[in-house]
Amino acid sequence: MTDLSSSPRRHAVSTPIVIVGHVDHGKSTLIGRLLYDTDSLPDGQVAQIIEVSRKRGLAVEWSFLLDSLQIERDQGVTVDSTRIPFQLNDRDYVIVDAPGHRQFLRNMITGAADAEAAVLVVDAGEGVREQTRRHAMLLRLIGIRHVIVLMNKADAVDFDQEKLAQTEREVRAFLGQLEIPVTEVIPASARDGDNIANRSERAAWYQGPTLLEALAAIPAPPSRWALPFRMPVQDVYRFDGVRYVAGRIERGTVREGDRLVIGSQGQEATVAEVCRWHAPHRGVAGSGESIALRLEPDLVPDRGDLLYPAHDEAAKPLCAPRLKTRLFWLRGEPLQVGESFRLRLATAEHDVTVASIDAVVDLDDLSLRPGEEVPPDGFAEITLAASHNVLFDAFAPGMPDGRGVLVDRHQRIVGGAPLLGPAETAEGQHAIHPTASRVTPQERSALKGHKSGVFWMTGLPGSGKSTLARGAEERLAAAGRAVTVLDGDTLRSGLCSDLGFSPEDRRENIRRAAHVAKILADAGQIVLVALVSPLAEDRAIAQRIIGEGWHEVFVNAPQALCEKRDPKGLYAQARDGRISDFTGVSAPYEAPQKPDIVLPADGDEQACITEFVTVVNRAVSL
Repeated sequence: MTDLSSSPRRHAVSTPIVIVGHVDHGKSTLIGRLLYDTDSLPDGQVAQIIEVSRKRGLAVEWSFLLDSLQIERDQGVTVDSTRIPFQLNDRDYVIVDAPGHRQFLRNMITGAADAEAAVLVVDAGEGVREQTRRHAMLLRLIGIRHVIVLMNKADAVDFDQEKLAQTEREVRAFLGQLEIPVTEVIPASARDGDNIANRSERAAWYQGPTLLEALAAIPAPPSRWALPFRMPVQDVYRFDGVRYVAGRIERGTVREGDRLVIGSQGQEATVAEVCRWHAPHRGVAGSGESIALRLEPDLVPDRGDLLYPAHDEAAKPLCAPRLKTRLFWLRGEPLQVGESFRLRLATAEHDVTVASIDAVVDLDDLSLRPGEEVPPDGFAEITLAASHNVLFDAFAPGMPDGRGVLVDRHQRIVGGAPLLGPAETAEGQHAIHPTASRVTPQERSALKGHKSGVFWMTGLPGSGKSTLARGAEERLAAAGRAVTVLDGDTLRSGLCSDLGFSPEDRRENIRRAAHVAKILADAGQIVLVALVSPLAEDRAIAQRIIGEGWHEVFVNAPQALCEKRDPKGLYAQARDGRISDFTGVSAPYEAPQKPDIVLPADGDEQACITEFVTVVNRAVSL
């Protein structure tokens, strides 16, 4: 008998309750009051809070129980998600305190992912606010099945029945649009304790339950033991020549003798032994347990491989390279089609690309509308494409299945992404699966000794862009920098030889150049792009494509000097009418309003190159 895993006993499951709400609507005060009313506070904690509140000249401030970080007390906001156990009627609960400020919403996605029910805190006087809308959308995204609305600060409106009824109608109508079931709507004062544990004498007209009564009535979480077996591989260990596959069972049960499939490759093995650390041997394990399995034959799964039952079509997970996804976007910049991320799904990570933005949620009326990008803190339905098949179970409320998150190349969570199902390739559409590099920008910078960057040089024809770029390239290369110049004429002799000089062709020329520059920058290069790119709108397109590392460089030379130089004789031909739509003569040039770098190209050429090289070196230094 092998003794390899933590306690196997099947214990009573706690009910997770997430508390959400606008930052000023009293969420933390409510949680503090709940802990006080359920006798869940350590000895001396209440006296400490009373003393802290007194020193600050406040009444008892229950939120101080949670805001233990100094930054939170100083700013008056909750920064991270906190999990707090308490008991009610001999039943175990866990409060998940989710942050309210927009910049902390990413913590809520992970903190509230397993919540069985939610308390949505709404100021009785203010009603539904923008944060209320976003948090309600998150409850829908996460799949909360039981929602209690607490109309807090009802004392501020003197528990006026008509006013509170109006707020309740507003909240119910809004949540109804999201198809979120409302269990109860409770008028309350978290600070004073009205309708939290005891009925309020100030709201004798209210006949519904108190908050604690409503929490006690929430059904216990359903058992996941009867569902088809799923265990994502956490790691593979070897002891005394024997290999063990370790992981946490997400749902279902496994027994010695069961036949399992390993990952998308489809290898099969038999469970020779269910192993635990410091516990008696039992040949079975179930949902929620962390165990190790000894398999026969002695196969070696990878981290992230999914173990599931063999020879049972109904128990198989979904398998597809294109995934329909419901997204909550957390990055400060909009999401564009074509961007690549890591999709984290349990212990697995998959390189994925945004293949399409199928619909964007309008938070004003909650309608789904076509969109070319997803705004910061926006909700959307998108399609993700991987270069290989992804094994998954579709997202379902109350289940751990399909709860993905998107991670950028800096390992930051930038989106919550529950997987809704496989996405079909439209008729006539090619299944394109670009892959992101697994070499990080930090690794490339360490190898090359500098950061990458794109320096987009714009200016009138004849301003000296290419001359300055080639001069800077020579000096940077001599100093050991990895540098490339993308010159307008060079691009038009090959990649863009099919393009003319119409506004549409100029825009396409700039788009292609921007994509090439991004590829080079992602490979760790310093890229000097020398293009007239006369219109601010077209340069903005290039900036969106390139993203991080973009630097706009204005090569500022007076038009008279450019015409005097006229190395190709183009100005003269434009003046004679032999060239139409020529920038600076018969077509406009829009100078940058706030360029990152200005190079005065009306004097000493070598001095200008020196200045440019100095600025580039400063921008890419580690």
